[in-house]
Amino acid sequence: MPVEFLGIAATHNGSETSPRSGASFDKEFTLKLARAHEDHGWDRVLFAYGSGSPDPAPAAAYIASRLDKLEILLAHRPNVSYPTFAAKTFATLDRISDGRLTVHFITGGSDHEQRREGDTLTKDERYSRTREYIEIVKRIWTSHEPFDHEGEHYRFHDFVSDVFPVQQPRPDVSFGGSSAAAYAAGGAEADIYALWGEPLEKTAEQIEAVKAAARAAGRTTPPRIQVAFRPIIAPTEELAWEKAHRTVDTIKARKEKGEPAVVRHHRRGEPENTGSQRLISIARSGERYDRALWTPTAAATGGAGNSNALVGTPETVARALLDYYDLGVDIISARGYDLLGDAIDFGRHVIPLVREEVAKRDARRAPRGPETLVEAG
Repeated sequence: MPVEFLGIAATHNGSETSPRSGASFDKEFTLKLARAHEDHGWDRVLFAYGSGSPDPAPAAAYIASRLDKLEILLAHRPNVSYPTFAAKTFATLDRISDGRLTVHFITGGSDHEQRREGDTLTKDERYSRTREYIEIVKRIWTSHEPFDHEGEHYRFHDFVSDVFPVQQPRPDVSFGGSSAAAYAAGGAEADIYALWGEPLEKTAEQIEAVKAAARAAGRTTPPRIQVAFRPIIAPTEELAWEKAHRTVDTIKARKEKGEPAVVRHHRRGEPENTGSQRLISIARSGERYDRALWTPTAAATGGAGNSNALVGTPETVARALLDYYDLGVDIISARGYDLLGDAIDFGRHVIPLVREEVAKRDARRAPRGPETLVEAG
């Protein structure tokens, strides 16, 4: 099966290791970073969502109108708009991008972050709302006749949209999470299920949980699996590990100073979401797993989001990614700490190695046609 690569569509040049040099929405940097992804073999970029961050939808439209090939993964929280409005926004963006949109629905793993925008539902209630929200959006994308909806969280009457996606029957839906409630919602509704990078054994367990949830929902085809990492690469193993330790030292130093880019995700105590709790637990059990997985980056940020690293030469990191591919992962999400430089380096030195080996494996697995058969005897 083909492998795809997802990068980050940051709207400024700041990261956990360096403060941003300009505004939170730096139009020139946003375009420069997106173009670097398009020019170096990436398939799509994620426009992430944060309560105080620039709105990802117009930022995505800005990039879609200026680049021809790069696909867009738009993060969206159901609490910020009614599904009738959101469905039209997504369809319009799919039009602007000529059919390059995927929507990633975020349920929300932190009560504190959700309440910043007035969302007071419990975690279980949020998952119920997200599932209903996705069902409505899908119907709006595909329904040309007015319909009513009377649900637990949303009620409306006689609605029909006049803007429909380019993609038929609809754009893909992405979803993530590591709790039982997440597996149930995403297993039922997602075309792509997003996981954070964990050791191979634990990733395999999560993939099976997603598949089981899809079967329980009556699906015959499970979601595609996406896994996210923070690659730290260098020409030699020694240089890569030196770079990795410098990275963690910088994160810790900035965290001790209370710099917002490092501490904004978890203000106090243990994180509430299962995914971050899992990352912290894995980090406490060990620093290195499998070929190249390294957990101190996750530990340093309190398990904040995609934070486990893959460390090594491009060849080592590519082999590690292929191990995940062999588990059934066909979308690799990767984001370095030097957003622009690492996107270019990963695209130049890692992506071609993975694609080449995937092509070889797919060729070996392909069934032989009649013309390749040799009669015995």
